[in-house]
Amino acid sequence: MKKTICQSGLIGFMFLLMQVTAMAQTAHNPIIFADVPDMAMIRVGTTYYMSSTTMHMSPGLPIMKSKDLVNWQLVGYAYDTLANVDALTLSNGKSTYGRGSWASSLRYHNGTYYVTTFAQTTGKTYVYTTKDIEKGPWKVASFSPSYHDHSLFFDDDGRVYMVYGAGKLRLIELTADASGVKPGTTEQVLIENASTPSGTGGGLPAEGSQLFKVKGKYYLFNITWPRGGMRTVVIHRADKITGPWEGRIGFQDLGIAQGGLIDTPDGKWYAYLFRDFGGVGRTPYLVPVNWEDGWPVLGVNGKAPETLDLPANKSLIPGIVASDEFTRKKGEPVLPLVWQWNHNPDNKLWSVSDRKGYLRLKTGRTDTSFVMARNTLTQRTIGPECSGSTALDVSNLKDGDFAGLSLIQKNYGLVGVKVANGKPFIVMVSAASGKPVEVQRVPLAQKTVYVKAECDFRDRKDTAHFYYSLDGKAWQPIGEPLKMPYTIPHFMGYRFGLFTYATQQTGGFADFDYFRITNTRSESAKN
Repeated sequence: MKKTICQSGLIGFMFLLMQVTAMAQTAHNPIIFADVPDMAMIRVGTTYYMSSTTMHMSPGLPIMKSKDLVNWQLVGYAYDTLANVDALTLSNGKSTYGRGSWASSLRYHNGTYYVTTFAQTTGKTYVYTTKDIEKGPWKVASFSPSYHDHSLFFDDDGRVYMVYGAGKLRLIELTADASGVKPGTTEQVLIENASTPSGTGGGLPAEGSQLFKVKGKYYLFNITWPRGGMRTVVIHRADKITGPWEGRIGFQDLGIAQGGLIDTPDGKWYAYLFRDFGGVGRTPYLVPVNWEDGWPVLGVNGKAPETLDLPANKSLIPGIVASDEFTRKKGEPVLPLVWQWNHNPDNKLWSVSDRKGYLRLKTGRTDTSFVMARNTLTQRTIGPECSGSTALDVSNLKDGDFAGLSLIQKNYGLVGVKVANGKPFIVMVSAASGKPVEVQRVPLAQKTVYVKAECDFRDRKDTAHFYYSLDGKAWQPIGEPLKMPYTIPHFMGYRFGLFTYATQQTGGFADFDYFRITNTRSESAKN
């Protein structure tokens, strides 16, 4: 009997161990519950690298790294600023919301990493190169025109190409170092209408090209969006890069589309794609790929699985977003990679050294609105829920100044301190209607205030609540809940932002003690 009990206990323990092991080897889609759209991905040895789009943000063209395809961390950016023009510096009433640099292409060729992008804002195509993708430095070459949604491609014969366009896809040959268009070459039409496999009912024409070569065949991935339908993956295949090309629908589920192919060291294949996920932004998915008759077949029975036989997702903190106490040791970066400025910053007007342990945001000009003010320091919100908070010293704000915490998109929300007629008030501003409205103001009789914004992206609720505190412990709601729709004018998921701007006079400043982000919300916000 004792032996039987022991055997029974051992079997139970082994079963539990198997369950725990299986859970540890289970990833969930989306693999990143945050705004990481337009991914391009490569594998170099056993390490994966990914580039993405952050458009009008600075620095831009983020590079991420993973060892397992699921858990990613920021390792750098291809550029600090894309260009110095009015639209990128929020000068003379101009901005480049929803534009800036768009979908990138990432390659590794003969010991050099290449990441390319294009910008309507400048009308140029950009080619960034480095020998060390994690540390840089990056060199840049740029040329006109701006090749829309292009895919950089190094062929086996040493020739270099870009495939680009929307609907009608074209091919152009580049120089051997990809720094420009090859002299004497002319573009050629690759596919007359790449949308055809998904129907001809209008909608979004095929774009987002990503070109691959597998076992001697060329595979071109595109996204279409048939009118009345959903975002769809279309795949074309050819024996020669110039064609002829044959196409078919590659994947059609939940609107998960746009991306390409990646393989693992042990020979498994996946498609990396993304999904429009409301206010949090466009979220990356992985879909298993099998090969049948020389075609990549995406999904499990044509569907995107909720779980994957890959290592479990870890927190996006601190690899994608992170808290910051604004204390800096010698040799540490002035700003960690999780931070990006809304448009190009004015570097004379911010500091983490003027007051030790604080981020100081100074005013250098007057502005008429939050979205046109410079030096808003941002990082992503994350799903399914999150909270961002800060403490700020407002004793040096001048009349008409406004400083605090934002959730930035076209329909933004703000909580912070506004000085009016020499008196500070805690205010909540909502642009839910498309125009900013001060919903509530509370008199402030001290120099330090704590503010917080909490986001609920569960089941597409896309709602935020705002709070303030006088001691950092007892929190009071302020204003009204903010609905957070994803809008095309800004083309980006909601972001937390720290801001200070002047409306009447310059020379004021606010000191931010910290920014803290969590992947939970307070009990009072859970309703």
